Amino acid sequence: MTCLKLFTVNFERLLLLTVEVDAMTNAQRAKTPSSDTQRLEVLLELSRGFAARTDLEELLPLVIRHTQDVLNAEGCSLLLIDPASEELFFPVASSLREGVDTRLHDLRFPASQGIAGQVIRTRKGLVVDQVSENRYFNPGVDRVTGLQTTSLMCAPLIGRDDVFGVIEVINSRAGGFEDADLEFLEALAPSVALAVETARVMGDLRDAKTRLSGEITGLRRERLHADSFPEIVGLSPAMEQVFALLESAADSSISVLIQGETGVGKELVARAVHNHGARKDAPLVALNCGAMPESLLESELFGFARGAFTGADREKPGLFEAADKGTLFLDEINAMPLDQQAKLLRVIQEGEFRRLGETKSRSVDVRFVSASNADLAEEVRKGRFREDLFYRLNVFPVEVPPLRDRPSDIPLIANVILQKIRERTGKRIGSLDSEVIDIFDRYAWPGNVRELENELERAVALTPEGSSIGREFISSRVVEQSGDNPEAGKDAMYKRGSLREARQRFERDFLASVLRSHGGNATRAAGELGISRQMLQRKIREWKLREASED
Repeated sequence: MTCLKLFTVNFERLLLLTVEVDAMTNAQRAKTPSSDTQRLEVLLELSRGFAARTDLEELLPLVIRHTQDVLNAEGCSLLLIDPASEELFFPVASSLREGVDTRLHDLRFPASQGIAGQVIRTRKGLVVDQVSENRYFNPGVDRVTGLQTTSLMCAPLIGRDDVFGVIEVINSRAGGFEDADLEFLEALAPSVALAVETARVMGDLRDAKTRLSGEITGLRRERLHADSFPEIVGLSPAMEQVFALLESAADSSISVLIQGETGVGKELVARAVHNHGARKDAPLVALNCGAMPESLLESELFGFARGAFTGADREKPGLFEAADKGTLFLDEINAMPLDQQAKLLRVIQEGEFRRLGETKSRSVDVRFVSASNADLAEEVRKGRFREDLFYRLNVFPVEVPPLRDRPSDIPLIANVILQKIRERTGKRIGSLDSEVIDIFDRYAWPGNVRELENELERAVALTPEGSSIGREFISSRVVEQSGDNPEAGKDAMYKRGSLREARQRFERDFLASVLRSHGGNATRAAGELGISRQMLQRKIREWKLREASED
């Protein structure tokens, strides 16, 4: 029989008793001893309390207070066993002495000790008149509370599986407890036990519901973020941080700086910012500064007038003009020469520029989105990038995590790429074998999504028509360095050096990876690492990792 069914049965008995008490005439009440009438009325009130309350914080004080009153005792307590420590503790207590309740709340002692421990072992109620002479008496409780226990009565709380606590009454104000008192306490104890267990079950259900609701809300929010940017594939926590930032960035014309390793899809992120913003109907113009010769970069950006230089036989608008009212995306901006950086800064500050060979200024309304595969702050420290330009570009930073920091996204990304290859080539190819997914999951992907795409292009070319992509069609380098063949891949996977240096490299890289996966949140990262937040902050300073957020 379940706890809820047992509680229902017991509650029905209490209801019958309630009916009997309510049906008693005044004459019948007069014939009933006053103490018995009072106890019946208490049971009536408690039965109503059991019906109305499942919250332990409301129910237990009601039970303890009325039990103390009806038994004319100096104090009454509920003692429950903490399963983790096998200790008894006092979740609720009532005493005529001020301050005792508070001191009892902080008290714990082994469940095997004291008269309460004896009642738990025997599963039988007990009345003790001369407490100090009882061999089971634990004087430590009196020393903590400042009370002197002279008489004591205790009944076990028996649940579905075992005794999980006791209800205890101390120091009868009538000179001692009687057998009738114990009968009342033992009659009350099963109802209390079932009420406590029911309340615990309800509490567990509420906690589970709250937790599940939070998880569903989180999944719904992640799905909503992901659906807002269908061109970007990813459902991992690391990408959830990116999606949240993109939603904020897309709604304004703020300058965005996208940072991340080569091949993570920074241009894809830049296009998402443009396509989901207010300028989506205007042009998005992209330029890879690293792929443009320095001599041509200025004319490409600013345009030129006819005769501005040898070979300029016609005027040509630059990319600033082409991106007017839209977005200009400058990839690998860290490769831009310093003199060009100064001219770019003027356009950002003033919204004006001059074509090569012209003296008049032209106004332009452009949103700037830039990307770098190098740490621009470090480039500033080394004098390779202008600090004033950095602060102009880094108004809204977005860091795209490398593929190795979001392995759960790899199957999703691989399937999307595979489908695009199928559509482009017209080749009928099956899905990736589970063994291949495992290999991909363990591989570090130094080239990120771009490398994954190249690997899948190769695999599709090797896979026979109508077959699935198996391990034999994956390059040996990826297989070996995934750890699938550790002996063959170990030299490629690890740098050479002393054991101490290897440990230091691993610790720094591992901490950085965990921090990135939690969006720089030190509290959550420390929880995953199993260390204190203070220790993690010391490690961040020691390894000169980027600062983590406070919460």
